[in-house]
Amino acid sequence: MGFTMITPKVSIIIPLYNHAQALAQCLQSIKNQTFQDYEIIIVNDGSTDIKPMQLESTIKQFNNLTIRIIHQPNQGAPVARNRGFNESRGVYVLFCDADVVMRPDMLEKMSRVLDENPNVSYVYSSFKFGWKKFKLWEFDAEKLKQMPYIHTTSLIRREHFPGFDPTLKRMQDWDLWLTMLEQGHVGKLIPEILFAVKTGGTMSKWLPSFLTKIGLGKKASQYQEAVKIIKDKHHLL
Repeated sequence: MGFTMITPKVSIIIPLYNHAQALAQCLQSIKNQTFQDYEIIIVNDGSTDIKPMQLESTIKQFNNLTIRIIHQPNQGAPVARNRGFNESRGVYVLFCDADVVMRPDMLEKMSRVLDENPNVSYVYSSFKFGWKKFKLWEFDAEKLKQMPYIHTTSLIRREHFPGFDPTLKRMQDWDLWLTMLEQGHVGKLIPEILFAVKTGGTMSKWLPSFLTKIGLGKKASQYQEAVKIIKDKHHLL
């Protein structure tokens, strides 16, 4: 006798590369969500800080969560995220690095915005990165063309997600939102801090704006180089 597989409302995709120590806290924050209609897909992108068997053991403490683990050789975050998306089934998709800790009502608030705004393709929020609060702006297409200000951890309509560009080493999130903008897809802000990113993870370290503008230091130079690559790709001045 056949059966119908139930489609979850949200697919949470976690690319994991050498950040296993933070994973349990991330999963605990997902477990604590007031919204529970989701699946979790962890893409282990060739981590060397934990063996596959150890990772499976770590996941066992969350046996009440629906979690799939995919192991692959290291190919970078864009490839890992795309692999997770291809294996997912959710109506909405959330890309969540292992160093992210969600506020308990994050999924509930984000999914409600997409439910109530069919013209919106993704919803994003303010967040904390270590001690630094990033209070973001309302969606503005012209501002988005000028600078990256929307975090990867945003809830996206499945049918509007174009995939991450695997050739980019930095600012894949900015490239994603610009690509979606070119396809006529826009976002909406929830003006609250709905998650925190632990320092020392995969997200680029925050730099004071004056350093990135004048190009002091290696990190600032890399930032400016990445900005130029994205602007050239999207024909921005």
